[in-house]
Amino acid sequence: MTRLRTLLDQVPLTLLAVLCVTLGLAPFLPEPHVWEKLRMLVAGTLTAPVDMLDLAFHGLPWALLVLKLLLRPGGPTRT
Repeated sequence: MTRLRTLLDQVPLTLLAVLCVTLGLAPFLPEPHVWEKLRMLVAGTLTAPVDMLDLAFHGLPWALLVLKLLLRPGGPTRT
């Protein structure tokens, strides 16, 4: 966990935000790709390998942003 935190500390928060808005939501119309793939995952229709890779590709910026926010100093407290 320490190594992951060190790596995430080196990535600027603004870069992750820009990646989420651009790559994470592209293509914007008719609906964001990551949203389509998440709906397929919930429905159980995400079976094609290309769709799984698509979800990973478009979801990675979001996952990194969430991890960075959770692992930052002053993030959620643990009891």
